[in-house]
Parts: sequence; structure tokens; C-alpha cells
Amino acid sequence: MKGYNKQKKLLAAIDCIIFGFDGQHLKILLIRRGFEPAKNKWSLMGGFVDSGESLDTAANRILKQLTGLEGIYLEQMYAFGEPKRDPIERTISICYFALIDIHRYERQLTHEYQAEWFNINEAPALIFDHKAMVSMAREKLRYRAGLHPVIFELLPEKFTITQLQTLYEEIYMTALDKRNFLRKIMASGLLIKQSDKDKTGSRKGAFYYGLDKKKYNHTLLNFTGMLPPARRII
Repeated sequence: MKGYNKQKKLLAAIDCIIFGFDGQHLKILLIRRGFEPAKNKWSLMGGFVDSGESLDTAANRILKQLTGLEGIYLEQMYAFGEPKRDPIERTISICYFALIDIHRYERQLTHEYQAEWFNINEAPALIFDHKAMVSMAREKLRYRAGLHPVIFELLPEKFTITQLQTLYEEIYMTALDKRNFLRKIMASGLLIKQSDKDKTGSRKGAFYYGLDKKKYNHTLLNFTGMLPPARRII
């Protein structure tokens, strides 16, 4: 047998949701779609899977081609396959999401495809089912932030407790009690206090912290206690 002659062909595509944090706001990176249908409309980073490449290879290639970004945290999330999700041809999209510190990668980002950051709650209308993809990715991010310290991918190597709390508040869209947050985050044992301070906000300044990567890599941790009860995902 040389092929499945009775089966119709499908296209496989990749769409990448890129979350970024600038120290104050959780953001999403979007581009202007470069071809019809929906040309020039806002879109996630997307493209088709070549016949000779794996899904992960395709995701990294598309991300590099459209944004210039490479070597970042990238995780496969879900496959979207509604028959009419693409008005031209039957296309199944495998969705990935990425997490980056915006300032760390701002020089690497190319603007050839008009890539632009938007506050997550102020993003423009998106093509096709991309809004549903973003919504699912946000829930995934909340889940991952509660069970696994993956959100440190959104932070610089050194950060303040205030920056970390702000990031959690942006992810869960709720205010957290400062003392309670500090107690829980320090109890995790993941943070290493640095000798220098961030003095941009006050003369006294706030100590920087870093992630203890060795301890993180050798310890199974459950960050569920960090989730605000109202936002907990089961």
C-alpha cells in the first residue's frame, strides 16, 4: 500500500501564543496576518507544518521566522480542529504557548511582520478561533503557575518580591495580600536573596531575588498554595 487513497487530505498548522511580562503588565505578542483570508488583521504567530518536520520543529521555525525569537520556553497546549475554523481549507492547528521576559528579548524581536505587544486585557479582535486559543492559554498559564514555578520564565534573572507579586496578580486578575504572599513564596524555598537592591522606587530600595535553579531541578514542588481560592483550577 502506497497511501490512504480514500482519505481526504488535511492541512496541519501551528499557532503560537506568546505571553510576556514587562515588570508591570502581562502582555501578548500579535502580528498582522500577511495573506488572505483576513489579511492585515491581528493574528497569533502561525504557519503550516512542512511534511518533513516535527511539530516542535515547526513551532520553533515559525516563531523564529515571524518574530526573530528563539531559545525561549515553548509548550504544546492543544489541537483546534473545528471543520470550518479556516474558511479556505480544512486545517487543524496545534497550539503552543511561550513565556518570556519582554526586556530580555526586546533586541531579538524583529518587526518585519509588525509584531506588537498588547496588554492581555486590551488586545484587539483576532482572526478565526484565535480568541479561544488565547482564552485557553490563559487558563493553562493559571494552572501551571499554581502547580509549577514556570512563571519565572516571565521574569528577569533578578527580580523583586513586588515584581513577582505583580506578575501573580496579573495572571490571576486579583489583588493578593502582601504579607501572606511573602510568607508563602518564601516558604517555597525557591528564592535566593541577592546582595544588591532595586532603588528605582525608593532611596531605601528593595532587595533582588533569584530562582534557586539547582533546588528547583531536584525538588518536586507544589505551588498550589499560591493560587487565590477563587481562581483555583481543578
